[in-house]
Amino acid sequence: MTFDKFLLGRRRNQLTEADLAALEQAAGPISALSPRHMLIREGDPVSMSTYLVDGFMCRYKDDREGYRQLIAVHVPGDFVDLHAYPLKRLDHDVATMTACTIAQVPHNRLDEIMAERPGMAKLLWFSTLLDAAMHREWIFRLGRLDAIQRLGHFFCEIEMKLRAVGMSDGRQFHLPVTQADLGEACGLTSVHVNRMLRELRERDLLTVRAHQVTFIDPPALYRLSEFNADYLFIDDSLTEH
Repeated sequence: MTFDKFLLGRRRNQLTEADLAALEQAAGPISALSPRHMLIREGDPVSMSTYLVDGFMCRYKDDREGYRQLIAVHVPGDFVDLHAYPLKRLDHDVATMTACTIAQVPHNRLDEIMAERPGMAKLLWFSTLLDAAMHREWIFRLGRLDAIQRLGHFFCEIEMKLRAVGMSDGRQFHLPVTQADLGEACGLTSVHVNRMLRELRERDLLTVRAHQVTFIDPPALYRLSEFNADYLFIDDSLTEH
């Protein structure tokens, strides 16, 4: 099933079988994308919304010098641009970070779902509001936390999102991104990221080896990073430490 991870760990039980069937029928064919592939360019018209089946994607903005700031990292189960449904264009770019598999739902089919399935419409709205909550947390992270806290907070967020869709056991998960990606997410240089990863390891908080992230002491990492998962609206059964 294409949408087997949609809202998994987040109100998934409110989706009926009929809702999921309608979403499956509305989606176009599954597509495979290569790593570092730009899917949507800022300002271009958008007529369909993209659901991430597998892989990692990001939303970002570039400054005049071409330096990139990631403003979201998406994991399987996310609609990466559902907010473009009412907006019809984006104020940022969307690209793959790794090889990805996606499904796209034309906006005219979303019109039908919204009109015929008010419960489903509310959950799609909820999915969009989750993005807004995460954006607020990213602003807090970049504006108020220091370098090691930013990096730790980022790892905590990604782990929790992956845990919701069954891709982390709460301590270990695969994250196939580069130190440059981490820097662009946290507003740090690659050199600084490397130093902070070493400090996190030396403090016995986490390790990163061959894209495998291991939390050594999750509670201590949460405290250091000022991480509270409430903004992710994950089911309570998954956030008990």
